[in-house]
Amino acid sequence: MASPTSILSLLLLVTAAVSSAAAVRIYPREHVVRAEGDPRCESWKFAVEVNAAGSWKTVPRPCIEFVREYFNGHRYLSDSRAVANYSLTFAYSVKLGKDHGRDAWVFDVDETLLSNLPYYRANGFGSKPFNDTSFNEWVNTGSAPPLPMSLRLYKKLKSLGFKIFLLTGRGESQRVVTQKNLLRAGYSGWEKLILRGTDDEGKKATVYKSEKRAELVKQGYIIQGNSGDQWSDLMGFALAKRSFKLPNSMYYIP
Repeated sequence: MASPTSILSLLLLVTAAVSSAAAVRIYPREHVVRAEGDPRCESWKFAVEVNAAGSWKTVPRPCIEFVREYFNGHRYLSDSRAVANYSLTFAYSVKLGKDHGRDAWVFDVDETLLSNLPYYRANGFGSKPFNDTSFNEWVNTGSAPPLPMSLRLYKKLKSLGFKIFLLTGRGESQRVVTQKNLLRAGYSGWEKLILRGTDDEGKKATVYKSEKRAELVKQGYIIQGNSGDQWSDLMGFALAKRSFKLPNSMYYIP
């Protein structure tokens, strides 16, 4: 006859097996997030995301493969999903005005609504200095795909009654191609797409975007939320009540 200790051990093994099977059902293999790369590169990425790294021009050479694996793997999608979920939690907490007319949400475009990963895959994932000419050639193809979690967030915010404004660092000359790309990617129904005009040329992104948000506030809008992949999308003045930083360790815009 088996001893009580043996029976207890067997029960623990069975419980562990059942728990493992349940975990696989809840988190299918394609959604399992694993530790990746050199811890030093994890620390570098963390410093970038919390704005401790300051201004930088290229991904450090030892971390190029780490960044490639991050964006090609499941971590990027998982992190983006987390940001979208926190955004929605906040959105649900907002008591929208009776006419749903003045509660606004501001979105950046590149690496926030649209993904330029096809371009960066072909150009070293941020390992090379930014090339304005080649990037604009890519933008003008109008083929950037949506970020899945951002598209889900966008549609939900619209259904809740938020007025959505798109505030991008792209130039006015790219308005038509940007609109077509956004529509093709599944976005629609925004209040206004704001691009850099001639008066905005040469301005730091933080200044330019703050000024444009200030114009919205002056028009009577309450900026409840702001989503962007750069700190310059979120900082400055005329700030949102809550700002949400999406992951981006491929490039930095001051």
